Amino acid sequence: MSDTARLAVVTGASRGIGREIALTLARDGWDVGFSHLNDAVEAKGVSGEIMALGRRALGVSCDVGVKAEVDAFYREVVRMFGCAPTLLVNNAGTQTWAPLLELKEEDWDRVIRTNLKGCFLNTQRAGQLMVEHGTRGVIINIGSGCNKVPFPRLVDYTASKGGIEQFTKVAALELGPHGIRVNCVAPGAIELERTRQEAPDYAETWAKVAPLKRVGQPADVAKVVKFLAGADADFVTGQTIYVDGGAFSMPSWPYGY
Repeated sequence: MSDTARLAVVTGASRGIGREIALTLARDGWDVGFSHLNDAVEAKGVSGEIMALGRRALGVSCDVGVKAEVDAFYREVVRMFGCAPTLLVNNAGTQTWAPLLELKEEDWDRVIRTNLKGCFLNTQRAGQLMVEHGTRGVIINIGSGCNKVPFPRLVDYTASKGGIEQFTKVAALELGPHGIRVNCVAPGAIELERTRQEAPDYAETWAKVAPLKRVGQPADVAKVVKFLAGADADFVTGQTIYVDGGAFSMPSWPYGY
């Protein structure tokens, strides 16, 4: 792959896991086009950090669940970089904390639109560009521990992430003949500014239930994305890799470990 072809697109990269993925890819020699949602100040900071690493960057405000905005985003990416992306990371996501019987329809629609429809729209447009330009590409979808186990009070989020795992498998089958690999990275408990605000004892709580006895960090997820994007994973497609310290592989087991 030539240096000019190392163009990654990361959705929802102005903060959190997406930001770390974008910076990790830039350190690995990728130019990065990324989307955010009305987060101009943070996006400008991420662009600056990417350019300080010697790579080109473009941040565009885009609702990933709206086709017209997604199409406009990719037009701007191709115009700016002069080529089709060779890597897409579908990271943008949102969630609603609410019991099933109290969840509002508009919240269900917002989460499904962002997480699942956004994954579909970006995969479809990036995949079309990769095929049109004859690019052997990689698509990585960010799932969740709830790909494997249900999360109470997160029914819309769990449904969307479970859908992403099955979407990943179908996309891998259909895009494989075009030389495009599609995989899913499913983080478990990851310590972020948001999760620390939601629960001050977040790290300590989740460290207790993970066999590796620590909470995850954004870099743990980004390193797996980097692996799947590279040549060492050239024969890996249609798979989900859990980055959860073993937390969601642990059964309810009465005898200890």
